[in-house]
Amino acid sequence: MVHGAALMIAGWIAGMMNAIAGGGTLVTFPTLIFTGLPSISANATSTVALLPAALSSAFGYRKSIQVVSRWLKLFAPVSLLGGLLGGILLVRTPSRVFDGLVPFLILFATILFMLQASVARMVGTRPASGHTHQRSWLVGAAVFQFAVALYGGYFGAGIGILMLASLGLLGFDDVHQMNALKVMLGFLINVVAAAYFIANGLVHWQSAAIMTLGTIGGGYSGAAFAQRIPQVRVRRVITLIGLTISVVMFIKQFG
Repeated sequence: MVHGAALMIAGWIAGMMNAIAGGGTLVTFPTLIFTGLPSISANATSTVALLPAALSSAFGYRKSIQVVSRWLKLFAPVSLLGGLLGGILLVRTPSRVFDGLVPFLILFATILFMLQASVARMVGTRPASGHTHQRSWLVGAAVFQFAVALYGGYFGAGIGILMLASLGLLGFDDVHQMNALKVMLGFLINVVAAAYFIANGLVHWQSAAIMTLGTIGGGYSGAAFAQRIPQVRVRRVITLIGLTISVVMFIKQFG
């Protein structure tokens, strides 16, 4: 009963976090370890349990998703490919060097998100609502999204912050549209990784089922909450989550 309650509460918190900024894996993964799962099985189970949360969050952002459909079409293929390769990387190639880079990536992404307006002006990015981006910008954005998806399939903590930072550099200034796109892309990244984990028998289904009940409610409530408060406060919450994830990952890797 204690394990079941812990899984459900962790799922709810993680679903809310992912709907607003990301980082839900930092809650679900250690909780699954606490219940006795080995690390790879815990990672795979976490990925599967968070999938329904992404769908419930997407329903909460459904109005904004229509606005960013053009960008979803651009980033969807690289997200699917990167997520699949990341899942394969997790199972076959443990990488200490890659793990060591993760805290720096998340911290850098958080700083970019905090300063996105200033950085966008310096690099000459125009608003994403227009259609004035040069091909080199679009290719660069797709390459970066592929790298994020690769990491997302491998572990995933902080991919929301990384995607929000890249969208800011593309000129997005509506945080709700950014979150809608981030949620959909995050789902695509995780769904192919989850399929690979399932095919390899890595998922603990009882734990995944209990945790999923929490993630669905958390995902929808997080999306609803984020859209009911001013954008400036949402940005502050995202920044706080990003900095927290950075600290946790630094402690995990170097503590």
